[in-house]
Amino acid sequence: MLSRLSAGYYLLTALTALATSYYLNYLFFLLTAQFGFGDRQNLAVAALHGFVYIFAAVRCGRFAERRGYHTSLRVGLIGVLTCLVTGFFIRHAIGQVVLVVAYTSLLLFIWPALEALVTEHQPVTRIPHLVGLYNCTWSAATAVAYFAGGTVFERLGASSVFYVPATIFVALLVLERWLARVAAALPLDGASHAPDVTRHSEWEAAGRSASPATFLRLAWLANPFSYIAIYTLFAVMPGVASRLGLTPAEAGLFGSVWLICRFAAFVWLWNWVAWHYRFRWLLAAFVLLTLSFVSIMLATTLWVLVIVQVGFGLAVGLIYYSSLFYSMDVGDAKGEHGGIHEAAIGIGICGGPAVGAASLQFFPSFPHAAAVAVSGLLLVGLSVLIVVWRQRPT
Repeated sequence: MLSRLSAGYYLLTALTALATSYYLNYLFFLLTAQFGFGDRQNLAVAALHGFVYIFAAVRCGRFAERRGYHTSLRVGLIGVLTCLVTGFFIRHAIGQVVLVVAYTSLLLFIWPALEALVTEHQPVTRIPHLVGLYNCTWSAATAVAYFAGGTVFERLGASSVFYVPATIFVALLVLERWLARVAAALPLDGASHAPDVTRHSEWEAAGRSASPATFLRLAWLANPFSYIAIYTLFAVMPGVASRLGLTPAEAGLFGSVWLICRFAAFVWLWNWVAWHYRFRWLLAAFVLLTLSFVSIMLATTLWVLVIVQVGFGLAVGLIYYSSLFYSMDVGDAKGEHGGIHEAAIGIGICGGPAVGAASLQFFPSFPHAAAVAVSGLLLVGLSVLIVVWRQRPT
């Protein structure tokens, strides 16, 4: 019974990631094609999405913890479905931007609840396995959405960013109702939680260089900086594609390399746990993140764009995995920790595009202004990470 329930949660995760990724990533192509948005406008929309994401994540994580994970899922699924159906009929740019705000606010009822459900009522020794499977599930779906999304966008038209995800969310509502009935029939009800424990064996094996809570804070610090880079790339990808002469289908094909590599990183980190509670791996990933981001933003040839995405995918994979793993491994408030984890993502989604948009606004004659400004932000993050580690309590 539990295995069937878990499989249902992972299926719900995969389909949610597929639908959400197609809408949010190819919305930038729709805004470019229908309303003439450039890098500056797309970055501004991404920044707004991230700003709303921050506060929605904390609020929705607490809602899921207090009102129940399935209640939170249901509210989120109905809400985003309503937004997508509405978006199909909106013909003005301002309306689409307002829709992004509404969609983001409701989407965060889903992710913290899902992150908690995949580890709820499970022995602490299984948490690394479950979190690893969760990461592999959503990242594979996201990679598929971006890889195939360009082709879908070209063949079905720009309006497909609404009705394709909406169709998936209708199926997810049916799936959630079935999962809720299965969960209600189990001896352990969703109101209880796992005990407050930490994987002390892994922490001790790492030499006790810092407390588990310190690693949690470091991961929460690093993860938003990875999303600073990620969403800057998502927002400017239509511009990159235009510069390199790529169609939306080709942009999806060649721009998904880092997503595929992130999935590969999740599979590797899932099966190799020696990185747990070791700072040097997080530090190396952050350095690689910074270098590969600069290379992607300044790429002038297709082969450079493809090659440097390998390092970028590996780096963001380890940073994200660290944040979610420690969020689920340290303490018992999984829904609330999941909300904080998602809020940190929102800070990155907002910060990078906001800095990029502002740099292009104030230095319009300098085409690489966004790349330079966001790279500087990443270097600040690297410095802060090192300072926090050096000042850690032992």
